Amino acid sequence: MSVIQRKVIEIIQTLKLAKKTSKDDYMTHLRLVLLGMGVVGGIAFVIKLIAEFLTFSGNNR
Repeated sequence: MSVIQRKVIEIIQTLKLAKKTSKDDYMTHLRLVLLGMGVVGGIAFVIKLIAEFLTFSGNNR
């Protein structure tokens, strides 16, 4: 049996063991991911805004 065939069999076995998550668990996970993305994006926006103000005020000399 080749390495590729063994990997395919392992993938199939793993998929057979995997359980489908409930809609409630999925929605909770989705909310957490979106909240995390929003927080990281907000922090990046604030940092960019501060950098723009510092750069803008530096050109007025």
